[in-house]
Formats: sequence, structure tokens, C-alpha cells
Amino acid sequence: MTLIFLVQHAEAESGPGDPGLTHAGRLQAGRTAQWLYGCGLNAVYSSPLRRAVETAEHIAGAAGRVVRRDVRLRERVNWDAGQTLEEFLAEWDRSTLDRDFVPCRGDSSHQAAQRLRSFLLDLAAEPGPVAATSHGGVTTDLLRTLLGEAELPPWLLDKGVPPGAITTFRNLDVVEIASVAHLT
Repeated sequence: MTLIFLVQHAEAESGPGDPGLTHAGRLQAGRTAQWLYGCGLNAVYSSPLRRAVETAEHIAGAAGRVVRRDVRLRERVNWDAGQTLEEFLAEWDRSTLDRDFVPCRGDSSHQAAQRLRSFLLDLAAEPGPVAATSHGGVTTDLLRTLLGEAELPPWLLDKGVPPGAITTFRNLDVVEIASVAHLT
């Protein structure tokens, strides 16, 4: 069984498009990389979005690996410069409440969960452990699908996955949800 560390990208600049990490985010990514170094990573994957790639580059650098980008790790929907923040948040909220709603520029919650599930299933054939940087929305979508909402910590649906948090899987079995112990 492959051990998979699904890493929420570190703190990113706020704004539409494809922002990078803040100074604090780079520190979080460094701490995450140090912790994962001790795990003997066999591979590092990343969403193609900049904030995730920058987080993955820290991890890959520490592990002596290269970052492999995979679109299945991308967020459910990304704030686009063609939208106001209010429009984006309205679509985000609707797609969170109605898991079948497909936003104008993204996937439904169910689609995003299945996309990430497919990625994890493909990793089952690889020797582990593996790190993959992704996003909080799609990680929560997957957890909602795998465990059901009643099994999730109440704070997860309210506040989301914290920057730099690690959710650990053995194939599709959830081992730990959104741990930030490595950041302290």
C-alpha cells in the first residue's frame, strides 16, 4: 500500500489568477519539506497552479526529487481575473453546498473529488511514500466523498484545510486529516 502525503499548498498571496507564495508561505513550505525529508519520499507531484508548484519545489529540493505536475491535483475552481471576488465566492459557496453544481470556470465538488481519487488510485502502483501538493477545496471534496460529511472534523467544512497542512492516505484509506504538527 502506498503512503501518500497530500499537502495543502502553503500560504499564498491573495488575488485572482495564479498567485505565488507569501514570505510566510515559503517558510511553511520549508518546514513541510524538512518534515517530509525524513519520510524518504520516492516522488513529488504537484497541481500545475503556481502556489502548489512553489510548495512542491521546496519538498522536491529537500528530497532530491523533481516535481511532476498533474492536472488532477488542481483546485475545484480558481478565482479568475475575469471575475469579481463576489462572483467567485458565490460560485464557490454554491458548488460547496450543491456538490453537483458546475461553476463557470471549474468542476463540481463531485467531479473534483473523482479527479483526485483517480490520481490517488494511480499512485497505488508506485512505490511510496509520495508527496503531492494540492488545494484545500479539492482535498475537502475528496474527504467528503471517501468518508462522508458526518465523519469529517466540524472545523474542516467551516474553515477549510490550513495552509501547509498534510492529509495522509494509504491508497484511499484516510490516515490523518490536515495535520499541521510539522509547522510548529
